Amino acid sequence: MTFNQGFRYRHILGPKAIGHSTLSYLVTNFAHSTECDWKERLVAGEVELQQRTANGTETLRTGSELIWNRPGWLEQDTPQSYSVVYCDEDLLTVDKPSGLPTIPGAGFYLNTLLSLVRVKFPEARPLHRLGRATSGLVLFALNTQAASRLSQNWGRVEKQYQALSCSVASEDSYDIRSPIGKLDHPRLGTVYAACETGKPSRSVARVLERRSDSTVFEVDLHSGRPHQIRIHLAYIGHPLLGDPLYASGGQPLFNQPGLPGDSGYWLHAKRLVFDHPVSGKQMELESLIPEGFNVG
Repeated sequence: MTFNQGFRYRHILGPKAIGHSTLSYLVTNFAHSTECDWKERLVAGEVELQQRTANGTETLRTGSELIWNRPGWLEQDTPQSYSVVYCDEDLLTVDKPSGLPTIPGAGFYLNTLLSLVRVKFPEARPLHRLGRATSGLVLFALNTQAASRLSQNWGRVEKQYQALSCSVASEDSYDIRSPIGKLDHPRLGTVYAACETGKPSRSVARVLERRSDSTVFEVDLHSGRPHQIRIHLAYIGHPLLGDPLYASGGQPLFNQPGLPGDSGYWLHAKRLVFDHPVSGKQMELESLIPEGFNVG
């Protein structure tokens, strides 16, 4: 376990803040904590509104800055290593192990890939993120020019994954186009899922191997929605093996303790293809497939 030095969460208020007090807004929009929790934090002076200590009764305005100065806490242990796949003066690509969050969030601050990478590469900026349980390639920019150019052209980056899913696939390939959006959830507030009113999404999944009770898929992403592969494979009746949140149909499990960031499922980001943001050279980077995903 690692005890960190705390974190300063900054939030700019949008139109939803109109009509709220500081306390009611915190309780409504940050359901990870109870009203009692937020009252204690306000009394302790941990919450700021427009650079002043908040007491909870203030009337909020759009555009104001709300900050929670979270005191240090004990973080759960995570893997503490990664391997460098590619590095030059503009880019860094690393291989992330399963169980290591990419960036701070959900109770993790120091025990993240970003913290580990910045020990040696303090200027590194992640251009995307993988779920905590997802292993594989994560791309970082090492300067402003590379970050800007890659971010502008992120839709052109080819991203390929390998997944281990429940049950045996009947087809050799699937072109999955279910929209993905937010649905109400009794414990989580909202969660991303297959949703007719969601945003257009596309994944192409090909069978690499059929096992006695599972299937190894290779998946190309043609859009970048949250939890897209988990949702899309579940949508066609093949949720990831060990996924604590998504069930067949791409819907969340309401009666299970699973959270979006929980580990347990099998997903690996194995290939990235893109144009180098400075030289223009086509880059094709691959990760070794972890044991358990191997086919043949």
